[in-house]
Amino acid sequence: MIRISPEHLEAIQKHGESDYPYECCGMLFGTFDENKQKIVHEIFPISNAWEETTKRNRFLITVDEFMQGELAARKKKLDIIGFYHSHPDHPAVPSQFDLEHAWPLYSYIIIAVQSKQGKEITSWELNADRSQFTPETIEKELTNV
Repeated sequence: MIRISPEHLEAIQKHGESDYPYECCGMLFGTFDENKQKIVHEIFPISNAWEETTKRNRFLITVDEFMQGELAARKKKLDIIGFYHSHPDHPAVPSQFDLEHAWPLYSYIIIAVQSKQGKEITSWELNADRSQFTPETIEKELTNV
């Protein structure tokens, strides 16, 4: 399970809508509770580094941006607990490309954006054997954590 505020979900939705028809992307900063559930404290939007034709259906976080995100999380005494990205005009389910580039333990929030309107938001976690994603329950916190 991943816990995230409605405000953070709204910010992810707006990011997806503003970057449409391209995929948006960002990091999720947070903590793990005593039951190893993830709690999002902050989102860290990132610019999709792919060239224009590729970023319609792929996202890329450069090494430099990843390190900047890692530093920003550490300064706040938080961990990178996952990533988010959008699927323009496609369902909010991981693609084969997502499967091939994901890491176990992290959450992967995906928002479907249809005709510039944010729709379904889902979260996924890659199985330890990297064979497939498992749907992850999104618990909406009432306030920012």
